Amino acid sequence: MNKIFRSILLASLTMLSLHSMAQQKSEYNYLEAFGPNFYSYNGNEYRSASGKPGPAYWQNAASYTIKAKLDDKLDRITGTVQMVYTNNSPEDLDFIWLQLDQNLFNKDSRGQATIPLTDSRYGSSSPTFEGGYKLTNVKVNNTENTNAIITDTRMRIDLDNPIKAKGGQVTIALDFEFAIPEYGADRTGILTRADGKIYAVAQWYPRVAVFDDVLGWNTQPYTGPGEFYCEFGDYNVEITAPANHIVVFGGELLNPEEVWTSTQLERYNRAKQSNETVIIRSEKEVTQKSSRPNKKELTWKYKLNNARDVAWASSSAFIIDAAKITLPSGRTSLAMSAYSKESNGGNAWERSTEYTKASIEHYSKKWFEYPYPVAVNVASNVGGMEYPAISFCGHNAKAANLWGVTDHEFGHNWFPMIVGSNERLHGWMDEGFNTFINDISTQAFNKGEYSMKYGNKNSLTQALFNPALEPVMSSPQNMKERNIGYLVYYKPAYALQLLREEIIGKERFDKAFRQYIVNWAYKHPTPNDFFRTIENETGENLNWFWRGMFQHNWQMDQELSEVRYIELDPKKGVLITVQNLGKLPMPIVVELTSVTGKKTTVKLPVEIWERNKSWTFKVNTTEELTEVKLDPKNIYPDNNPENNIWKSK
Repeated sequence: MNKIFRSILLASLTMLSLHSMAQQKSEYNYLEAFGPNFYSYNGNEYRSASGKPGPAYWQNAASYTIKAKLDDKLDRITGTVQMVYTNNSPEDLDFIWLQLDQNLFNKDSRGQATIPLTDSRYGSSSPTFEGGYKLTNVKVNNTENTNAIITDTRMRIDLDNPIKAKGGQVTIALDFEFAIPEYGADRTGILTRADGKIYAVAQWYPRVAVFDDVLGWNTQPYTGPGEFYCEFGDYNVEITAPANHIVVFGGELLNPEEVWTSTQLERYNRAKQSNETVIIRSEKEVTQKSSRPNKKELTWKYKLNNARDVAWASSSAFIIDAAKITLPSGRTSLAMSAYSKESNGGNAWERSTEYTKASIEHYSKKWFEYPYPVAVNVASNVGGMEYPAISFCGHNAKAANLWGVTDHEFGHNWFPMIVGSNERLHGWMDEGFNTFINDISTQAFNKGEYSMKYGNKNSLTQALFNPALEPVMSSPQNMKERNIGYLVYYKPAYALQLLREEIIGKERFDKAFRQYIVNWAYKHPTPNDFFRTIENETGENLNWFWRGMFQHNWQMDQELSEVRYIELDPKKGVLITVQNLGKLPMPIVVELTSVTGKKTTVKLPVEIWERNKSWTFKVNTTEELTEVKLDPKNIYPDNNPENNIWKSK
């Protein structure tokens, strides 16, 4: 065939084959995508425009002294709590709000009323269960207070004397008791095993709500989907349980010589120095009376400082093992696992301590050093839930599943246990960030033992960018329960991965992400604080990205609408036209394949869409092309990849 005729025919076929696609109407509006008014307020003395806490940033604090007793016959907890609340805000406080999470399990609670008839994570397994707190003996500064009003999962206490601004304190004390739900919203529960029940106990004491510079008192009711928002403080806790139980707690054990046998104490101390897992109480020893002190009950004493919450577990069935966690500064912590014989063996919970140690050490080196004295993993009927220094994970998990849930729950020690965001309203700021760092840690663990081999990342697009989904920045209570996994976990993690690997670059992104953690460690960041930090640290204007991926559920559709040689001569180069049909802009990546198999990749920045719906660019070529393809590695969330390819006829 004549060369010129072949080129003319090629150009004609190109135009014909792409003509129908070029007629699609674009929804893209560059004024909306790149408009300068993304932030609705300027920086101030509390929260800087740079994303850092401002020079006058303040945050209130709450420290707790708790004494509780577990009744394993009635499955009930009784206790007393004393909280010292410090008002560092610039205003006096005439009243105080407490969070009463266990009231979710009162049959008349708002949460029970909003649980759908279909399977839900957030209910209680028994429709006849009578849960919720019984609260008595409320005192303010050691004086009885009768001005307490309970509304669902909250209690307001009016004060005779206001808590003075900038350092005023009040002490609140009360007695509490409640029945432990068998399955409490997948966050607390009772698992019956052959050698005794395993109690996983969380959201178990009345605690102070957060008063901040964003909403004042944060009194969003606890209905299940939205998790927790807590002040930081110090904890001193005593838990009395039957002597045949072992009580594990996310904190430092203060009286090991009183609660361990002499043999267990020696092993416990040896584990603190061992890089390999040390068995403290073996499966065989669980049924031996000599493996527990010969008493009716024991009191376990723990403390944890500068934390936002505490949780614990108790059982007569526990196998216990532990190993040393080595931290970058030279400090050490203790990884510990508590599980029953049913979870032991077959590449299952006998590796839990190994996983816990590896996870904590990785995140400490990569992002921010782990601050707590222990990291305890408990096999329970809670599928996966996190608290400072302790996690509850599914008792049936093994191999990659056990690694995944262990790594995820301990990753939460960074988000939100250290970086204390408001999970009740912004669940993606802990679950999404954590899912993002989990992927990196999994690639690193044991030379990639459980690393995921991703194929076509674009295959996630139809799920994560479904037009029926709510925006990521919706609160968990404000989205369909079936959508929470997509919107709170996977889509924000995908977005951060895209920023890191394709838009900003790993080195710059990682530095900015670390700085965000440093800036907001033990503080309360908002979404804007995160967005501003990343922009200021990397020097990138990412308003378009936050708008489309987080604030809205925009879809991306880039179309390869025309490919033509200059003057019909492949040696003079090729002009490629791409249209942005969807509302979400992204960089352009195009791969050209020549007749000899040579591949050329061109990447254009997202700024080409700042004032255009269509973009034509030249690529210098020296030979004819057989294929041109947008997003050749299928990385971007293009919801219509069928219009991304041109092939020679």
